[in-house]
Amino acid sequence: MSLDDIKRIAISTGGGDAPGLNAVIRGAVLSAINKGWEVYGIRDGYNGFLFPERYPDGGLERLTEKKVEGITHLGGTIIGTTNKGNPLRFPIQDKDGNWKEIDRTDEIVAAARRKEIDAVIAIGGDGSLEIAGVLADKGLRVVGVPKTIDNDLEKTVITFGFDTALSFATECIDRLHSTANAHQRVMVVEVMGRYAGWIALECGISSDSHVILIPEIEYDMEKVAEKILEREKDGHKHSIVVVAEGAKPKEGSVSIVSSELGRKEVLGGIGEKVAHEITKLTNKETRSIVLGHLLRGGSPSAFDRLLSLRFGAAAVRALCEGQQGIMVALDPPKVNYVPLKEATSRMKAVDLDCDIMRTARELGISFGD
Repeated sequence: MSLDDIKRIAISTGGGDAPGLNAVIRGAVLSAINKGWEVYGIRDGYNGFLFPERYPDGGLERLTEKKVEGITHLGGTIIGTTNKGNPLRFPIQDKDGNWKEIDRTDEIVAAARRKEIDAVIAIGGDGSLEIAGVLADKGLRVVGVPKTIDNDLEKTVITFGFDTALSFATECIDRLHSTANAHQRVMVVEVMGRYAGWIALECGISSDSHVILIPEIEYDMEKVAEKILEREKDGHKHSIVVVAEGAKPKEGSVSIVSSELGRKEVLGGIGEKVAHEITKLTNKETRSIVLGHLLRGGSPSAFDRLLSLRFGAAAVRALCEGQQGIMVALDPPKVNYVPLKEATSRMKAVDLDCDIMRTARELGISFGD
């Protein structure tokens, strides 16, 4: 397909929301309109293609300059998103009442062709970009944009949304120092991070926290308690513990809230468990705080706004250059293109020998190991 073959493109935002989604949409829409293309937003991930009858506009909204005016600073996404009903493993109930999973990606490709969509810009994390890769293999022209506050996607230095989440988490922990010190308490702060501990690690260091528990290191509660008691012996009456939602103890498992067919397990509750164990082992008054979805909401930082706008414009540029089945990726000072399969082949976990980890250990931060 040449540039002249592109007349209409669609944008999809899938998975959990992240600050900067609307900025990506604006960057892509304005860039595409300036090339003479029509741009549409697919409602709620790919639900607009799979369930058009649910939407007054048939699941596809025309995105004009007016529609994207003044949205760069807004959180969320104007076209909606979903983390339920993965079309690769879509849950359905058979005639006997049993649940099973089916692949509905052929329906998405057929819907795109029926609606005369020439290409799709898929904005999402590992799950959404895995879907995008399958759609590309089936002949749909797709360019991916990396989105996750967890910063766990390979082949890009950073994903948009991470900087905003990190900054907000750091500010929250800064505030907790004063109240923890006033009451001589331990504060446990649970942050997002299912399988990668980048948020916990970087906000923990930036906020002068004393213990950081991440998914990459199984922790020993005895070691955590030892650090807190050591601080008290040295005259420090409060401690801050940051824990990623996917952290787990040695010979233990992650804390799961719920598990449903067709979606990822919902993690949570590890902060409360850690706080309970700290009280039991140290006899220190301990409180737990869950930042959770507060990290996803709100206005994106200036860094995330600029990165998102760059990614949106780069996605359109990639289509102009004949790219297909790729993800735009930040490789400072440039935005490059990498195959979707490479970007989703493995998760970018914290390298335990990276400079950030070495810095944390040299500062005396405990990882419970």
